[in-house]
Amino acid sequence: MKIIAVVLCLAFSACVSVPAPGAGSTSAQPAYDAELTNFSYPFPVSFHELTTQRQTLRMAYLDVRPASPNGRTVLLLHGKNFGAYYWEPTIRALTDRGYRVIAPDQIGFGKSSKPAAYQFSFHTLAANTKSLLAGLGIDRAAVVGHSMGGMLATRFALLYPDFSEQLVLVNPIGLEDYRVGVPYRTVDEAYAAELKSTPDSIRAYQQRSYYAGEWKPEYEELIDAAAGWTRHPDYPRVAWNAALTADMIVTQPVVHEFPQVKVPTLLIIGLRDRTAVGSAWAPPAVAAAMGDYTRLGKSAAAAIPNARLVEISGVGHMPQVEAFDQYIEAMTAFLGAR
Repeated sequence: MKIIAVVLCLAFSACVSVPAPGAGSTSAQPAYDAELTNFSYPFPVSFHELTTQRQTLRMAYLDVRPASPNGRTVLLLHGKNFGAYYWEPTIRALTDRGYRVIAPDQIGFGKSSKPAAYQFSFHTLAANTKSLLAGLGIDRAAVVGHSMGGMLATRFALLYPDFSEQLVLVNPIGLEDYRVGVPYRTVDEAYAAELKSTPDSIRAYQQRSYYAGEWKPEYEELIDAAAGWTRHPDYPRVAWNAALTADMIVTQPVVHEFPQVKVPTLLIIGLRDRTAVGSAWAPPAVAAAMGDYTRLGKSAAAAIPNARLVEISGVGHMPQVEAFDQYIEAMTAFLGAR
């Protein structure tokens, strides 16, 4: 069976809702260990064992098959603040159309291993993902990535162009080089910042950065896993992996290699998005110029050969949440035009 789409993205449904700010004592809220053992995913979870960097690690993944297969597969790759679980609406829409869907949790994320020491790179995560697909007997895919997943999906397509039939980038980060004008923050500094995260701070960040200050009850399930981690004694291990992957995002840009992408590419861009890694500690003048997705989407589409651009007005970093119908229509039309 062929694989058609690899998608990296943020997260959707979860098992337990987190009350809105002030709604109850935090002692009654769920607490999740580093591998989210007691956090339910919307589909059965399998594990792919990897021997990597002198250690054996487990990579969690979803493998959801359609009732009426069309012979193609979509691989979904998540963003930094989520795991495979948040792809649930996308998975259901794609399987309804006959696609097999593979949605992994990268090492350091979701239900996958959280190593104490690991040299994180997009090259390594791409190789891990390729190992998973090879183990499943999948030899072709269209690659789709959201947020951090967009950086990984791009790296995957660059490394494995013969495997990658198509590339779909949904509000990817990395459309600009975050090293330019932004003071470097060490891993230790990033770790200290991660340790300060709370359910309220996670909610406030997503409310401000993703939804232009608006918050709806259905958004709570998108922060359930991250919020529950902060309540568990394992959280320092999760925070350490988060710090290591934050450093990977800043120090390993892909934007300069866009002209080398050889596969047909679709960019789905919510024009309200202003996500910019490092803008919080950049000089004000630099921060003000960062994260302009109205400009960045067009520049990325111009740089990537054979790229198509679909812009969605009034939508931010999460078009799959705020404008699902437009998002899924754009994606499936592109996949179907292979």
